[in-house]
Amino acid sequence: MRISVIGCGYLGAVHAACMAGLGHDVVGVDVDEGKVAALQSAAAPFYEPGLNELLADIQAGGTSGGATSGSLRFTTDLGQIAGARAHFVCVGTPQRRGENAADLRYVDAAFASAAAHLAPGDLIIGKSTVPVGTARRLAEDLHRTAPEARLVWNPEFLREGHAVTDTLHPDRLVYGIPDDPDRDATAAVLDEIYAAPLAGGSARLITDYPTAELVKTAANSFLATKISFINAMAELCEAAGADVTELADAIGLDDRIGRKFLNAGLGFGGGCLPKDIRAFMARAGELGADQALTFLREVDAINMRRRIRMVELAREVCDGSFLGQKIAVLGAAFKPESDDVRDSPALNVAAQIQLQGGNVVVTDPKALANAEHRFPDLQYEEDLETALTGADAVLLLTEWTQFTGLDPEATGALVRTRRILDGRNVLTPATWRAAGWTYRALGRP
Repeated sequence: MRISVIGCGYLGAVHAACMAGLGHDVVGVDVDEGKVAALQSAAAPFYEPGLNELLADIQAGGTSGGATSGSLRFTTDLGQIAGARAHFVCVGTPQRRGENAADLRYVDAAFASAAAHLAPGDLIIGKSTVPVGTARRLAEDLHRTAPEARLVWNPEFLREGHAVTDTLHPDRLVYGIPDDPDRDATAAVLDEIYAAPLAGGSARLITDYPTAELVKTAANSFLATKISFINAMAELCEAAGADVTELADAIGLDDRIGRKFLNAGLGFGGGCLPKDIRAFMARAGELGADQALTFLREVDAINMRRRIRMVELAREVCDGSFLGQKIAVLGAAFKPESDDVRDSPALNVAAQIQLQGGNVVVTDPKALANAEHRFPDLQYEEDLETALTGADAVLLLTEWTQFTGLDPEATGALVRTRRILDGRNVLTPATWRAAGWTYRALGRP
């Protein structure tokens, strides 16, 4: 099928490549000439495992996801979407400046611009994370400008670091389609697009617009709540002298709860969970249902408190002051296998320590360029050993395997003082303490 993807940032670039990998003929459109040029040369302008390889494989006419690759090209000319049967809108919905609500300017502009190029029977498919009610409003606008086109809401469920796999082999596909005589025909087009994942066992759900919009925001809010719950337990464990990792293991054995996302530590960040739960609260208030989501305020507050507590714990370990102390911060990205530093807990902690007089050096395998753009006053070091050399304290804040696999003895030979703070609870305390390290972590004695 001929497909267009409007917006080739993180979501759109991955979606375009994966759709071509599944055998479709895809054109990706973006206003950023540099981004388009990079993608056209099979070099993604961000780090996502497997994406560059997929882009190169498609250009070479290889196979991905069990299908012979289709074609893929990128352009800044929106007119090139004409002739495609399905058009995916994948633009961003950042947090509105000074507010909790989502900024929908890019979504609105993408739909309005695309409408002029739609033919009768075309599908325009929203994948961006939007406040509930957005699809209905856009559908009404579309009916006035392109009455014979059809709007569908098809939310994405990507995990950074696993986005290619999550697109080629999604655990579920949600189609938000109005319940009218054309519903089955519309669903059939989506089934054709996603034929390979469906054949591979991906679940398929057809809902109305509001439900499809809420699936993504509700899922993100649930995950954020689960993370903040175990971090609240970490606060209590610190006060009681208990071990939050053992607590998580014990309650995680209950299959009604499960162990996933019960990893206490520095908390969540990135471009999705923080802004999505805030936008969810804002939209609930607009609908007069703000009391239903008041608990998310505490979820957000718990998450932010983890960063403050990490700084306090580091200062305690450094004998009450960061002045004159070299602090090696391991991690800049908000999570491993990503170069995304949006709302990064690691950088937030690093910046706070520097403001309190610490000589902070940040290292990360992939995210230093992005980190330097957002926090230009911090000191960065690509080489891990150089970052560690002479350190008075080491903070492991992003759980890259390069950091979680450090040897206590070899690392101890580099630092000035053997102090380590495990911000992600991924190290074995007994091993580090046996090597003469002062080991501290959130929620552990």
